Amino acid sequence: MPPLVTIFAFACDWLIGDPQSWPHPVRYIGKAIDLCEALARRALKGREGPNAFLLAGAVMYILVVGLSALLVYFLLWLSGSLAFVLWILVATYLIFASICLRDLLNHTFKVEERLLASDMEGAKGRLSWIVGRDTAPLDEKAIRRAEIETLAENFSDGLVAPLFSLAIGGPVLAWAYKATNTLDSMVGYRNERFLYLGRVSARADDALNFIPARLAALLLVMAAKLLGHDHKGSFSVWRREGSHHSSPNSGQTEAAVAGALGIFLGGTYQYQGVVYPKPKLNDGGRETDHGDVLATQDMVKVGTVLAVMLAIAVEILIIVGTCGHPFLWGI
Repeated sequence: MPPLVTIFAFACDWLIGDPQSWPHPVRYIGKAIDLCEALARRALKGREGPNAFLLAGAVMYILVVGLSALLVYFLLWLSGSLAFVLWILVATYLIFASICLRDLLNHTFKVEERLLASDMEGAKGRLSWIVGRDTAPLDEKAIRRAEIETLAENFSDGLVAPLFSLAIGGPVLAWAYKATNTLDSMVGYRNERFLYLGRVSARADDALNFIPARLAALLLVMAAKLLGHDHKGSFSVWRREGSHHSSPNSGQTEAAVAGALGIFLGGTYQYQGVVYPKPKLNDGGRETDHGDVLATQDMVKVGTVLAVMLAIAVEILIIVGTCGHPFLWGI
């Protein structure tokens, strides 16, 4: 992938985000997942069982991810066969749509707007757009913890991981990852409905995010250093508690942010009426406030710039290596 295309796509996301009136590939992937689930349940009616649902979930994963990757490949091939400029535009859109910095910042800004206006119900409503947990039981401090946690987690899932996939495999791999991540967000729950049907998608998402999550945590430590936060505390809490989360990846970036700001994150939350205990990260840290949300937003911004720079460096190395440049091989 030409580095200039990545730069242009990132600039588009930074400036305009994800306008709700625009079509977005993730929405169509979501519709495909809903259709696959409905078809699977209809096909298995009367034959429900763990093995049957595991198999159906595997087929659903292969279909959704495979078709997403093939469609992206076809669009790039078709646009490239028509005109190079058209290929540039299509590739730019595909990269732009795969990252979500501006949209993530806008959503948390709107939650904060309502909190500062003492509109608790409005804040809970806006928060429900970006978190899976039940927002009704949350107080102001819990809302801010949820904001910071989703900023940290989406920095990994929605920014670093797509850029990592893009750098090593172009838009095709980036959208194979996005399809996997969308599947996990829709069916990767450990409840009665999705325990077996969504297991393959959940495990695949864990595997694909393993390296990006740890890279994202390291980038947040670096961002903390550049912004004057406690980068040593960030690194320490990340290494000590990053794996304490029930997810092998979500706790990595959350621990890095908690250590940088001296706050605690995590605790018991409610999902679809069911209470799930979660360990506290940086237990003993202070409660969150408005300034911590702003500080986390700044860390995510700086971390994203670092991630884009790293992705561009990898793209350059791949281009140079593919061309057989003697500098890369030490000749």
